[in-house]
Amino acid sequence: MASETAAPPTACLNCGHPFGTDPALPHPAFCPACGQETNVKAPRVAEFLQQFGGAYLSTEGAFWRTLKLLVAKPGELTSQYLAGRRKHYVLPLRLFLTFSVVMLLTLRIAGKIETAELDDPEVLAALPERFSSLQLELGLGSAGLQDGEFYCEGLPPWVCTRIQRKLEGDTRQVVLQMQKVGERVANHAGTTVFALLPGFAALLKLLFRRRRLHYTEHLVFALHLHAFWFGVAALAMAGALAVSEWVLLPLVVVVPGYALLALKRVHGGAWWSLVPRFALLGVAHLLAVILVVAATTLAALLL
Repeated sequence: MASETAAPPTACLNCGHPFGTDPALPHPAFCPACGQETNVKAPRVAEFLQQFGGAYLSTEGAFWRTLKLLVAKPGELTSQYLAGRRKHYVLPLRLFLTFSVVMLLTLRIAGKIETAELDDPEVLAALPERFSSLQLELGLGSAGLQDGEFYCEGLPPWVCTRIQRKLEGDTRQVVLQMQKVGERVANHAGTTVFALLPGFAALLKLLFRRRRLHYTEHLVFALHLHAFWFGVAALAMAGALAVSEWVLLPLVVVVPGYALLALKRVHGGAWWSLVPRFALLGVAHLLAVILVVAATTLAALLL
């Protein structure tokens, strides 16, 4: 027996605006107050696919329009956003999160492939019973094994003791420990990078204080720049896995080159004034990345 059709609502389910009860008037398809559909039904799978396709797969969608501008003209996407032209492009934070997910997935896949052979019993059997040399660089300090002897430099004694416990087992135990550390670092990579953005924007604000840009406008630039970096990094890692690690070499030019051109377009100024600021920004950000990654690795080791 067919189910009876539910009567249309007499008020908007979203904002409560009444539609009226005059049967001579047609029932509105959309709420005149908030614009939501009046006949709300349970979502279907096809609707989810349509929403995804419209946002990401359509050649006329905002994502592809944003990606084209992001890649073709460094800094132009930020300039468009700051000028108020935002309707046709993906919002900065959403774009950053999208590329973050892509990069992290690629990083996880690369890590799984690199450590997959260590799960092979034959590979483990070919390794020595204990590692004689192993080095861990942890920012301000380092630790590891040298000729079978444990060493720890620049770190508190209690930290050295914890690391030594992780490395004093046989080869298989050490390999498993390092795999767990790698997985923990990868799991928190997104949070680590996201935590660096406020500092990057603050440094921009300090270096370009005469440009009269608000802190949040510098943050928009940082989101767009890191979104591009993440996209390039994901492509490079995928290429390294499929072809050769030599694919990673162009990053040495692409990463700083794109950033410099983007800075020029958004912040302006003469090259003689821009380049020193760019160099200072790059060095400071690189040091911050190294320290934060080292701290994350150290925390993963101590867990």
